[in-house]
Amino acid sequence: MSTTAENFPALVLNADFRPLSYFPLSLWSWQDSVKAVFLSRVNVVSEYEHAVHSPSFEMQLPSVISLKDYVDMDRRPAFTRFNVFLRDAFSCQYCGNAFASEILTFDHIVPRSRGGRSSWDNVVTACAPCNLKKGHQSLKGAGMGLLRTPVRPSNYLLQEHGRAFPPNFLHESWRDFLYWDTELEST
Repeated sequence: MSTTAENFPALVLNADFRPLSYFPLSLWSWQDSVKAVFLSRVNVVSEYEHAVHSPSFEMQLPSVISLKDYVDMDRRPAFTRFNVFLRDAFSCQYCGNAFASEILTFDHIVPRSRGGRSSWDNVVTACAPCNLKKGHQSLKGAGMGLLRTPVRPSNYLLQEHGRAFPPNFLHESWRDFLYWDTELEST
């Protein structure tokens, strides 16, 4: 990693010290985190060794910040393609195989051509071969079944699924806050 300031994102924690989001991981640019510090919206929990300078001021860049005001996470998650994939753990709900998000599609259980709606309980993650096999047929007509009945997920469920997909880069100062409430293995 080079030492330009762009490479110093801050992990954003809620006021209870849990990440706002695990997947995608709640990160702010160094500029946004510094601005939030100056506006007294966050507390700095941990800092990078790298600093930013002005003619009369120097500041260590925050690596972990916590919001001063708690953000309620009980709101319903948005119905988006990504959240459907996350709900279904990036796995085809017909064959059970896991895929990268750019390879996945989503399928309407009751096809739109037959009055099916785009909703949490009618859309599932599918790989292209299974989606093509099912086509515009009903599950019975295609001779296919679902691994799990689709439901509207809670934010908690999406967060738990997101924790299973760690980001490509984790700064050492973030680790305690990302995994502090996971169950420890007994030896």
